[in-house]
Amino acid sequence: MKVNKDTGILEISKFGEEVLKVKAADLTVIDERIARMVELMRQTMYLANGVGLAAPQIGESLQLAVVDITQGEDPEAFTVLINPQIDESFGSEPGTEGCLSIPGFSMEVNRSTEIRVTAIDLDGNELEYDLEGFEARVFQHEIDHLNGYLIIDRVSPLKRQMIKREIKRMERTGKW
Repeated sequence: MKVNKDTGILEISKFGEEVLKVKAADLTVIDERIARMVELMRQTMYLANGVGLAAPQIGESLQLAVVDITQGEDPEAFTVLINPQIDESFGSEPGTEGCLSIPGFSMEVNRSTEIRVTAIDLDGNELEYDLEGFEARVFQHEIDHLNGYLIIDRVSPLKRQMIKREIKRMERTGKW
């Protein structure tokens, strides 16, 4: 976890960093460190105008994500997911997604239209979520991060190659 000295928020890992490519470890201890990490993730997600953020995106290979499709407008909507699992999924539909780890790019990704997710909250309680639409899409996106997948892994090989080329070009010019 790297805190930006200028902003006080967490630095978000970008496409190409190894932590984004591996399945994150199950979280077995929920302590003050994890609670602090969740709070920093919440702040970082909101300041980045995101609706979700997974621990690997902040350099921590842990099964931990935060989600809030209201972007802070409804305090009750903020959700902490520890060791989440998609137990059931139904339907499929394409939708455009962006990712804080691939800034400046959006991609058409197929996702299940309805899902059932089980996870643990910060108090260690097991919770079950029945989700559909945009909320289901966001949860699937964050769970993908926990399993080492990015949206770029969900597009055609040609589209992936084009995006990778553009990122390389941006790296060479210092814009990545």
